Amino acid sequence: MAAIAVGLLALSFTPLLAQSHVDNPGQTPMQVNDVIIPRHVVLPPTLTQGIATRAVAQPNGQVIFAASTPLTTWNGSFVSGGTTFNFNMVGTAPSTGTSTTVQAFLIPIKLVVGTHTFDPQTVLSNGKTVVNNTIASPIFATGVDFTSGGVDMGATQYLDAYQRANFWGTVSAHTGYHVLLGGPTVQPEVTLTVPKRSGTTGTPFGHTAAEVDINYFDAQIQTIMKNTAAIQPNTLPIFVIYDTYLTQNHSCCIGGYHSSFGLTSAPQSYAVFSYVDHPGDFSQDVSALSHEIGEWMDDPLVVNTGGNNTPCGNLENGDPLENTANFGGFPYTLGGFTYNLQDLATMPYFGAPPSTSVNNEFTFQGQHLTQCQNGA
Repeated sequence: MAAIAVGLLALSFTPLLAQSHVDNPGQTPMQVNDVIIPRHVVLPPTLTQGIATRAVAQPNGQVIFAASTPLTTWNGSFVSGGTTFNFNMVGTAPSTGTSTTVQAFLIPIKLVVGTHTFDPQTVLSNGKTVVNNTIASPIFATGVDFTSGGVDMGATQYLDAYQRANFWGTVSAHTGYHVLLGGPTVQPEVTLTVPKRSGTTGTPFGHTAAEVDINYFDAQIQTIMKNTAAIQPNTLPIFVIYDTYLTQNHSCCIGGYHSSFGLTSAPQSYAVFSYVDHPGDFSQDVSALSHEIGEWMDDPLVVNTGGNNTPCGNLENGDPLENTANFGGFPYTLGGFTYNLQDLATMPYFGAPPSTSVNNEFTFQGQHLTQCQNGA
């Protein structure tokens, strides 16, 4: 499966150790095209056959290896145009009325690009660091009483409220259903000194930002995950970068992505997002994070390793809305700070019966769309 970027808009264990790369003065600097395409992508999973194991210390000091626990997921399907579409999602089936909590890890990545440093421990205008502002956001906090389709989804996390609205036709009678993120547990920051061939700086939206090749970056974070014992397939590692856009095939600007790697018996899913602290810019505050966690929840690339297929394409519920006003973001104020959370498409948009979602809504915010209007 090729990396997906749909609805494109051209605008012209032990603690983690810092990783560094020494530039060859003669190497060719990274080149980025002038065309700016704000987007999110999903990288193809890199999975191999085998049984995933983890080291378990015993009271006598011995270490044994036990099978890794896979991410909790459930399988469902819907019929559209006479064709059955199967999907695999995080949590348990809404009809069970049960709650699932997936432990999240937040890993700050400080990027050194030339003479510039882009650090998620930067203190923002509200006195909090990027990392702390992310933790206090409605992605992890439960202090916002969310409403969708005129129905109260409860005071919970944003993505849980979305998923409840997404399957409200079932959840309304099984109100104990939730999919929550635990923590997050913040891992030690990792510093990457980006080689010239893999990174540069630019001003794609009028402010200085790092522009880093996604393939270089993904290779680094997969190494980090492999070397962090606490990160297991039943957890979700989330990597945060600051004022940075990833590039692909010399094209900017990717605000985030998700994928999985490892063994087919228990793939390790993960997500990456950029926190941009310039209001109105693409990927502002936690908008890219809300996009990626929403897509991870509905298409985690765990069982259906080619991605959940729909009449629109893959079930990437953030992509159809990333090119709408404010890049799909809607303001939510919590703790005196106004966050931007991206709206997400619901199952009827992808061809499921309208009764699946709350009041037949096609998006959490109730935007008026037709089936597959903006692709997937």
